[in-house]
Amino acid sequence: MKVIIAYASAGAGHLKAAESIHKYLRENRGDIDVKLVDILDYSSGLLKFSYRRGYSFLVHYGLFLWAAAFYLTRVKLLRILTAPVASLINLSNTRGFARFLLREAPDYMISTHFLPPDIAGHLKNKGRIKSTLITVITDFGVHPYWLSAFTDFYYVASEYTKGLLIKEKVAESRIRVCGIPIDEKFLKRYDKSALCVKFGIKSDMFTVLISTGSFGIGPIEKMASLLCAEMQVLVVCANNKKLKLILERKGLVNTRVFGFVDNMQELMAVSDVIITKPGGLSISEVLVMRLAPFFISPIPGQESGNVAAMKHYGIDTLIGSAPELKKKLREYRNNIQEAMRIKEGIEKIRKPHSTAELCDALR
Repeated sequence: MKVIIAYASAGAGHLKAAESIHKYLRENRGDIDVKLVDILDYSSGLLKFSYRRGYSFLVHYGLFLWAAAFYLTRVKLLRILTAPVASLINLSNTRGFARFLLREAPDYMISTHFLPPDIAGHLKNKGRIKSTLITVITDFGVHPYWLSAFTDFYYVASEYTKGLLIKEKVAESRIRVCGIPIDEKFLKRYDKSALCVKFGIKSDMFTVLISTGSFGIGPIEKMASLLCAEMQVLVVCANNKKLKLILERKGLVNTRVFGFVDNMQELMAVSDVIITKPGGLSISEVLVMRLAPFFISPIPGQESGNVAAMKHYGIDTLIGSAPELKKKLREYRNNIQEAMRIKEGIEKIRKPHSTAELCDALR
């Protein structure tokens, strides 16, 4: 059996989900010939640049333009114009990927980005490939660009997400609720005491983990300064070297500062709550580890959709300011009923075996 896992390197979540599926199949399914493919490697220079650089530029410097484009392409009355134009642009700039699919002729193509299903669906409609097309939606909301008439199955994060697809006239028989695929390292049990020794932190102090993605977005310095007097704070600055230097120079009490890390699961294991951006993959990892999330600075569109999904399950922890964050964290720490309410919401939506469930269905 041949399986192609296709993603687009336009955001870490799409890649991480694809890598999780690829890793599981390599380690557990010797009967499958599997390849991990970035569609942008088979695309025109213009499309490659716009996806890899354009998105990052807009969310940092042109958020209003990004939000306008996201919501305008969702409006049903406008889709009669926007959908064909988008598809034409995609097809004309991804001929290399189409040739790749024709050459490989996979039994399954699993996509963790909305671009590959558009190209594969066009080929399937023309009878040029017979692959079963699986689309893994990597957010809890659903933008219309994820929809393709020739996708055989959608694997989605939650029943809430399933409901959104049904509203878009997708047949229930084509929808599988298994969660967003995550690395199995988030499923392991960790020795908190041993990890606290490893990180040089206190094991008996309420611990807040701050991690807002690879760019360290948000008022992180202000949040850490407000919280550190009464809570233990772990700050992951990732690629934001300037922020790391500032925090290290301030020497805040009860605070540990990290740069880029590849052991996020261990930092989660020693924490009571996490302050994070509401990306689909990040949320899934946090929920699986039963860590209470508090969300800041959602990107309009997919991240605000994720916040809406969490609120649907009782995890209404969007924070508007640093002082509000301190108040809400105090309430979570000191109010058992409030903590239990959020934990109950987590149990309703967490999907720890998402990757295995998807991969084991391939027959």
